[in-house]
Amino acid sequence: MDTLSATLLLLTIMDPLGNVATFVSGLRAVPPERRLRVIARELVVALVILIVFLFAGPWLLGLLHLKQEALFISGGIVLFLIALKMIFPPSRHEADEPVMEPFIVPLATPMIAGPSVLATLLVLVSTHPEQLSRWFAALLIAWGITAAVLLSAPAISRILKEKGSMAVERLMGMLLVMVAVQMFLNGIEHYLKH
Repeated sequence: MDTLSATLLLLTIMDPLGNVATFVSGLRAVPPERRLRVIARELVVALVILIVFLFAGPWLLGLLHLKQEALFISGGIVLFLIALKMIFPPSRHEADEPVMEPFIVPLATPMIAGPSVLATLLVLVSTHPEQLSRWFAALLIAWGITAAVLLSAPAISRILKEKGSMAVERLMGMLLVMVAVQMFLNGIEHYLKH
């Protein structure tokens, strides 16, 4: 996998367009003049989490005695579940809107630095540890695009409206299903070879 492929994979999983509606609704309780600052803060926190996971991932795998196959299979399952939620979202009538300013949860994690992105970073680093600089570049590019989209969330939400946001999210979900199945099959293939 090259830098462009890794960037597109991470960007698809981060799903910035699909998260626009979530960010807008999560910031309803925040005064309009503070919203951009809160989004910027959450983006920086998410980037720190992602970078720590990228560089400490192999050490974490060794500490937990996890094999690469387990990472592929579990990462595929998590991606698949996330993709299913993107294609078949839960009803938006759930009354769990935050009443105070969000801090780290739920915007920084799991919306940006979620389990599927973290698992993907672990898979990339454990598969090709010699290409760490390539994965770091891919992460920075994907995060930069995500940051640009989410900082524009209020404007994008007005343009796409609810149906446009749903269509983009479902399309990203379909792509993610294919990536998840491939990751799962790679894990099974690695397991059967050893």
